[in-house]
Amino acid sequence: MENFKGRDLLSIADLSHEEIQTLLTLASDLKSGTISIHCDKILGLLFYKASTRTRVSFTSAMYQLGGQVIDLNPDRSQVGRGEPLIDTARVLDRYIDILAIRTFRQEDLQTFADYSHIPIINALTDLEHPCQILADLLTIKECFGQLAGLTMTYVGDGNNVAYSLLLGGALMGMKVHIATPKGYELSEEVVKRAKTLANNESDILITTDAIAAVKGSQVIYTDVWASMGQEDSAESRIPIFQPYQVNNELLSYADPEAIVLHCLPAHRGEEITEEVIEGKHSKVWDEAENRMHVQKALLASLLGF
Repeated sequence: MENFKGRDLLSIADLSHEEIQTLLTLASDLKSGTISIHCDKILGLLFYKASTRTRVSFTSAMYQLGGQVIDLNPDRSQVGRGEPLIDTARVLDRYIDILAIRTFRQEDLQTFADYSHIPIINALTDLEHPCQILADLLTIKECFGQLAGLTMTYVGDGNNVAYSLLLGGALMGMKVHIATPKGYELSEEVVKRAKTLANNESDILITTDAIAAVKGSQVIYTDVWASMGQEDSAESRIPIFQPYQVNNELLSYADPEAIVLHCLPAHRGEEITEEVIEGKHSKVWDEAENRMHVQKALLASLLGF
C-alpha cells in the first residue's frame, strides 16, 4: 500500500482503476477478518454539515484499527469563529495524523490539502462524495462478483453523489446511466470529465427519461431530491421529481436480479417507496455497513499500513 501513503482523497477520480480495485480487495479482507491491521494514529473529523453514517463509520473504522478520533466540531473550535482555513490547516497538521472533512465548498477542502502535509479525505462536499461511492462499488461487487460491464442507473437530482457515482462507475468500466429532470442535470463539464476517465467497457447515458435509463440495469441508485442546504426548495421539487421515484413500477424495467442502493438518509414515499427500500432488491443496509469497511481500508492505506 506504499503508493497510497500520505496522499489526499478529494475526488474519486484521484484514484485509478487499479487503486480502487486494491482498496475494495483490502476492504473485503478487513470485513471478512482475513487480515487485520493495527494503526495507532489519530484521525480528526472536521464536519461543517450534519452526519450520521459518515461520522460514525469513520469513528468506528479508526477505533477498530486501534487508533483514536478527535471530533473537531466547528461550533466548539476557533474555525467556527472565523479563523482562516490556512491557519487551522497548518496547526492541525502538527497535532493529528489524518483529517476527514465534510464541508460545503470543494475549494475549502483543497485549501486544507495545500496547507497541510497530512492526508486529507473528502467526507462530502457540495461537489463530490467519494467515500460513499467506494462503499457503493464494494456492495455491487459483493452482489455480482464484478463491476466492469454492469449497468448502473442513477435517478433523481444531479447532485454530489450522482457526480462521484458517474466518475467512479466510468473508472471501473461500468455502463452508467443518469436520469434527472430537465434543469437538474449534471453539468456538461462533469459529463465530459467522466468520459475522459471511461475505459472501453464504459458507456455513459445522460437522459431525462427514467424508464429508458433503468431498462436492463443491474443497479438502481437514488438519493434525496433536495440535498443539505436546499431544504427551502424541497416541497416545490416533489412534483418535478415524482416521475423519478424508485418504486416497483420503475423497478420492473430493470434486470430481474437488480439491486437498489440509496446513500441515506431516505425520504420514504418521495425518492423511494417503503416497499422498495424494505424489499428483496434492497441492499441499502449492506451499503451503509460497507462505509465503515472501505473507510477502514482507506485510512490504513493513506497512513501507510
